[in-house]
Amino acid sequence: MAEAADELSTPLGQQTVGRTRRFRLPFTAMQALAVLLGLVLVGFVGVALFNDNPLGGEPMARITLRNPPPAAADDKNASTEAAVKSAAKAPATAGDAKNDTKNDARTVTIIDGSSGKRQDVVIGAGDPAEKVDGDTPPLAMTGIDPRLLEKSRYGMIPVVADGLKPFTVYAAEADRAKAARMPVVAIVVAGLGVGAAKTADAIMKLPPAVTLAFTPYGADPGKLAERARAQRHEILLQIPMEPFDYPDNDPGPQTLLTTLSSEQNLDRLYWHLSRLQGYAGIANFMGARFVATDPVMQPIVREAAKRGLSYFDDGSTPRSMAQSLSAGQSLPFARADFAIDAVPTSAEIDRALVKLETIAKERGTAVGVASALPVSIERLGAWLKTLDSKGIMLVPLTTAMLKSKSG
Repeated sequence: MAEAADELSTPLGQQTVGRTRRFRLPFTAMQALAVLLGLVLVGFVGVALFNDNPLGGEPMARITLRNPPPAAADDKNASTEAAVKSAAKAPATAGDAKNDTKNDARTVTIIDGSSGKRQDVVIGAGDPAEKVDGDTPPLAMTGIDPRLLEKSRYGMIPVVADGLKPFTVYAAEADRAKAARMPVVAIVVAGLGVGAAKTADAIMKLPPAVTLAFTPYGADPGKLAERARAQRHEILLQIPMEPFDYPDNDPGPQTLLTTLSSEQNLDRLYWHLSRLQGYAGIANFMGARFVATDPVMQPIVREAAKRGLSYFDDGSTPRSMAQSLSAGQSLPFARADFAIDAVPTSAEIDRALVKLETIAKERGTAVGVASALPVSIERLGAWLKTLDSKGIMLVPLTTAMLKSKSG
């Protein structure tokens, strides 16, 4: 009867359509999303708890070590490889026989991890003087004395050898007799190595007597440091250390921490020391908490002295133990009087430089530290040209250290 009534009430030309029930899921979309996020969180916690990787997040490299073939086979292979490379470069001539000793070399292929660029570096195998430990010769670098390098598990790090110290060998040239008779100023430009453009500006636009401090980070800090030394700049290596607001303010991977043992901090120190070569000393990179904590700072200062380096304190905290600890180890030391670009404006930088002049005249030695900001480089460059007329001598940091020590 209901269907008949529907048909009678339906307008002419239309048909009734039966209602269909919509299918509904037993949960909402928000509930499904919450379950999915919960599974992701459980998986993350599981990896964090059960994955045994104490250095998670730290940079690391993996290499494959293969046992070398017998000596005879190795010599034969080396000779064959050298012959193939020589033949590929030029046709054989009678004069080639004179260069047999030079062909006794090994070639290492370096692959850039970011660009994939390949570069062949030939390492001479015939000159024992070029070998650090009689086994594996280091890569040749401009002005680097291989005797002052030793192997660590991270790479080559500085060492005292044959009575020579990196501090004296890598100190920039200066007229120290003249410096002893007049007021001197040393300028350290820090934070280099990260940012090739600003690093290049500091290297090329500032005079050689300006000391440059490199952080261990960046794509290739060693190459930039080598360029700085080629321009006769003295260089330092900055060691990242724990600030008071760590980890909110994190200097970077392998930071030296007050919560680590001395062995762990020394291991991290070796990682930093291996990042580049040719530096006359080390400096703190941040580290207000670390440098003020005697038990953790003492082994670092002792290791720097053992390896023939110097120590530069950027003066950022008055509580630093570096000066007293350095004196106890007879470690060459200098402390910045202040940062000249703490307020990075032309007027404030110029005012700070005038203050530095006053300190130099009153005390005989003044040390300023700056960053590689364009305004800092520009004002420093202009100011340094006026020092001679003011009776003040610009000197590398090592010269200022030696004058302070003798005074």
